[in-house]
Amino acid sequence: MGKSSRTRQRVSSAMATQPFPSFPDETDPRPLEALASLNQISNAINRIGSEDSDQTDWSLQLVVDSAIRVIPGSSAVIYTYDHKTGLFETDSRVSAKREEREITTERHQPNDAPRPDGIGMRTIQRRRRCFSYEEPDLRVHPYHAALGVKAVACFPLIVAEQPVGLLYIYLHEERQFTYLEQLLLDNFVNQAAMAIYHAKRLAGVHRDLVRKDEELNQLRRAGLLISSRLRLEETLDSILHLALEITNAQYGIFRLLDKKGEFLVTRAVTGKSLERPLVEKLPLHGKSVMAHVARTREPLLISDLRQEPWSSIYYPLDSKLEMRSELAVPLINASGRLEGVLNLESPRLGAFSDDDNHLLQSLAAYAITAIQEVRLLDALQEAAQLLISQPTRKVLDRLCEMANDLLNTSSSAIWLANESGELQLTSSNGLVQDLENVSNAQSQPGALLIPLASGEDARVFGMFGVFSPDTTTGRGVKTEWDKKVLACLANYALLAVQNEAHQRALQTSQEQHWTAETFAAVGDISANLLHNMNNKVGTIPVRIQAIQDKYQQVLENDSYLANQLAEIERSATYAMQIVQENLSHLRPIRMEPVDIDSCVQEAVRAVQIPGSIQIEINGLESLPTVIAGRQSLAFVFRNLIENALAAMNGSGRIQIQGHHMPEAVEISLTDSGPGIPVELHTQIFELNFSRTGSQPGKLGFGLWWVKTLMTRLGGSVSVESDGSHGTTFRLQLPTPGVEGS
Repeated sequence: MGKSSRTRQRVSSAMATQPFPSFPDETDPRPLEALASLNQISNAINRIGSEDSDQTDWSLQLVVDSAIRVIPGSSAVIYTYDHKTGLFETDSRVSAKREEREITTERHQPNDAPRPDGIGMRTIQRRRRCFSYEEPDLRVHPYHAALGVKAVACFPLIVAEQPVGLLYIYLHEERQFTYLEQLLLDNFVNQAAMAIYHAKRLAGVHRDLVRKDEELNQLRRAGLLISSRLRLEETLDSILHLALEITNAQYGIFRLLDKKGEFLVTRAVTGKSLERPLVEKLPLHGKSVMAHVARTREPLLISDLRQEPWSSIYYPLDSKLEMRSELAVPLINASGRLEGVLNLESPRLGAFSDDDNHLLQSLAAYAITAIQEVRLLDALQEAAQLLISQPTRKVLDRLCEMANDLLNTSSSAIWLANESGELQLTSSNGLVQDLENVSNAQSQPGALLIPLASGEDARVFGMFGVFSPDTTTGRGVKTEWDKKVLACLANYALLAVQNEAHQRALQTSQEQHWTAETFAAVGDISANLLHNMNNKVGTIPVRIQAIQDKYQQVLENDSYLANQLAEIERSATYAMQIVQENLSHLRPIRMEPVDIDSCVQEAVRAVQIPGSIQIEINGLESLPTVIAGRQSLAFVFRNLIENALAAMNGSGRIQIQGHHMPEAVEISLTDSGPGIPVELHTQIFELNFSRTGSQPGKLGFGLWWVKTLMTRLGGSVSVESDGSHGTTFRLQLPTPGVEGS
């Protein structure tokens, strides 16, 4: 039977039990009084919930007052009803009665609460009004019977098909309610129902607001707890205590996914009456509620753990405690990475609500933030230690590993700019190719690139990028957190690169300082040496000349003696020239603009080059001038050419090439000799190193002179050779205006 049919049946039944209504007596003032009362009641209902007053009780009081005005010789009572519990709210009683033409309310609380088998409960069950004189099995409540009540009418207060209360009308005389009285009471009933419904609805809204405010306060507490803890376990333990306090759970546990993604490992556990909790790790693909939540990545609210499928996979934390309800939420960070599971349990059936579920998800978000921050802090602490203890390449390799771990990406890489400004792959973790086009790489859905840029001069040293092939979820790796994390790691990469450059500059500066101090001391020694040699050796040619003048005739007759004296004079003069020439390099260098090409040409002319040696010179004429000591620089080139000639044993080719770089010039000298073993690349520049012995006319310092003079000129020298196919020496000198020149 449809709803409209049932309604028509109820109306027909009511009409069958009632006499056909007659037109109201125009002299009866009660309808006008009822209209006035209804208007007053409506105004009171409209004010329910206003800040200045609570109009609920006042509205119901107006209803009962108005009811007894239109029903002579009556009293009225209203009780509210909770359909969820099926009980009447006895504290809600509102009543009115007429005594000596004055309407009064009872000063004490009468004991006339609705009885389980009384007319009130029957009215609620039937959802329609009842009259005591139509129900032979009903008796008037003893309290009202003692007051002389002869008949009772009970009206249900219904809104949206749900009963919210009852209106009792008690007659103190032997008669029935007239149709007009019933019609007037129906209007009061509707108003009373709306007043109760409106008040309960506003009370519910107020309770929701209070609960939401409490939840916000609890979340603020969670935020404060996180910010005040340094260790991850302390933070997780604080969140668990807060979760138990909010939801009244028995215990809670955090299990985080291990680095291999195979097990859920306990990191924090707390609860009431826990004796021997089972906190061993759980396999991600095993049978447990937490593993199920981790795999599905969805929250799970279980009202009864005894029901299937949960009873077969439930894993008790403490076998001595019986749990009936469980609430578990996955910990998933902004990049889509599963961090673990937060789980609560309770011995009560249906202990957790949807509100608990939402609140626990909010706490899980705080836990995820804490986990990410701790991971980042640990990574940055490790990076700081690496900066001061490991070479740059190892630091960059580890930073790439950290990026993949923190951002849940499959590959990462660092590109550094070479001398010509091109980006070259320096370090990577995963499958990464060389970076050909930065714009194209940045436009990829799963890519995020951060430049290694100095804030002082905006110079870009390179690029740090991470890549993830999983772009189907739409999350990618471009959240604000991802950008901040990669920016932090990029700063450490930049520090590593700059630190290496600063270390090289510091080493160069220290070498220059040490060289300057050494040459200052050696200069004093050389000046004293040259003075003494002038006093001793310098007098030899003079004395020889005197002997030749005095014993000219003897020398003419003795050719051996004449030749020996001439050789002594020549050797002494040559020795003085060699000493003066070599010791001149110990004096302070006069820095001036020097043309590289002319300086190299001068060195080539000063060396006797056999016809079997070919010399090729390219790219020197286009090089800019440098600030250097011309004599010292020419000596460097001459020394390297002579070393190349000695290495090639009189046959081979020497190539001299120039390259202009952004902040320096580079001159490379390559020979076709047998090369220099790699293990000797550092030793050849030492003061006491010599493979072939001193060359004629040299002090025997070898390549030490080259490195020393290049250091004094603010430049550098390096060697490249595989030990079998020739040797290349690379000289670099800063161009004018470059710091350190």
